[in-house]
Amino acid sequence: MKNRTTVERKSARELIVTRTFDAPARLVFEAWTKPELLKQWWAPKSMGISLLSCDADVRAGGRYRFELGQEGSKRMVFFGRYVEVIPHSRLVWTNDESDEGAVTKVTFEDIGGRTLLVMRELYPSKEALDGSIAGMEGGMPETFAQLDAFLVTLGAGVGRS
Repeated sequence: MKNRTTVERKSARELIVTRTFDAPARLVFEAWTKPELLKQWWAPKSMGISLLSCDADVRAGGRYRFELGQEGSKRMVFFGRYVEVIPHSRLVWTNDESDEGAVTKVTFEDIGGRTLLVMRELYPSKEALDGSIAGMEGGMPETFAQLDAFLVTLGAGVGRS
């Protein structure tokens, strides 16, 4: 695997996911912040689900709502608000679908046309992280591999504004 995703528990409440992408931070940031692009790569395909609905007002104080699943089946709903948005550099949001939701911070560091992405999730308790870690360890490497593949099409001009 050319670009490896690492999922590492840093403390009782913090999880860090890291990956380098072969695209500039501007493109990686766009893929995370434009709903029409997020729908192309978010959600591990091996689970048989996709991002069916994606509403995102990507600005500090803006809200988001994602629905994942299969057509005609019960959907998983994730929602919250954006706390901080620094274009091409940082996103911070809350996960408000339960009391166990983390605060997520994603940084995009441009390194010679490639992007080092670091996603930090801070959970309200050790138990909340314990309940999420297996899904993160299983799903994030596949999801980030899908993003890596999608970025090739973005780099070719699809989705540029």
